[in-house]
Amino acid sequence: MAGRLDVICMGNLNYDITFLMEKFPEFHEKVNAKAVYTGLGGSAGNTATWLAHLGLKVGFIGAVGNDDFGRLHLEFFRKIGVDTKGIKVVEEPTGVAVMMVKGEDKRIVKYSGANKFKEINFEYLKLARHLHLSSNPIDLIREAVKAAKSFGLTVSFDPGEMEVPKDIEEKLDILMMNEDEFKRKYGSLENIKEIKSRIAIATLNGGGALVRDEKGKVYEVRGLSAKAVDTTGGGDSFNAGFLYGFLNGWDTISSAKLGMLLAYLTVQKIGARSAVVPLERVREIAKTLNLDIPL
Repeated sequence: MAGRLDVICMGNLNYDITFLMEKFPEFHEKVNAKAVYTGLGGSAGNTATWLAHLGLKVGFIGAVGNDDFGRLHLEFFRKIGVDTKGIKVVEEPTGVAVMMVKGEDKRIVKYSGANKFKEINFEYLKLARHLHLSSNPIDLIREAVKAAKSFGLTVSFDPGEMEVPKDIEEKLDILMMNEDEFKRKYGSLENIKEIKSRIAIATLNGGGALVRDEKGKVYEVRGLSAKAVDTTGGGDSFNAGFLYGFLNGWDTISSAKLGMLLAYLTVQKIGARSAVVPLERVREIAKTLNLDIPL
């Protein structure tokens, strides 16, 4: 069994195929992409990748197939220092996501495959001080949150398109989602004050975030805006930056600034993990951009 971990991420592991398009195909139409990117993805996996590069001790709960894509996930995580003892290998294909990207517009087709077989390893969960969740079956989320809180972990959740039941929301330390997801779930951004989690975050279109801290104060953090080549993984990168700050005891605004920086770097490259660099490099970039954060 692994030693102590700072954070365990739990979510899907996919093999991503991203096409950069000048136009989307019509019915029965075949079009050529401008470029293609293939690589490892899955929201929680992207966040885990950044956190490991930033120097945290990271574990993962998930499932992959006994196939080439599954082996790639395990090899990659081991190479960057993510503990893989919480990842099951099953006789079902590894999850796949195909994305077509045209500027800010994105169309996604997913096959969850092995991801359907992930299970919580409770002894493994006890090794961490924080659990970060991305979209999972709601019963699994409920079970993970309950277990994590009983073991004394703090918990963050990026639900993506999922609804967030109130009984889960009020147990969370951090609820994080993008502006469009937030508006679909809660209506206006002003309703961030009503969310029951300790901290609530909506990442904003065009960069930055709206953050409600533990005392109920709402801040808008802006300042970096990049021309997006591919927005895939931008939110996952923000989550990693914010969690790094949170786990190091930073104030909410500094944590959000680091999240904004990692998202800014990510959307300028094709693929969710192409922009990932070690902490030292992040420190240099933050200095160059005059971001006042305690890195």
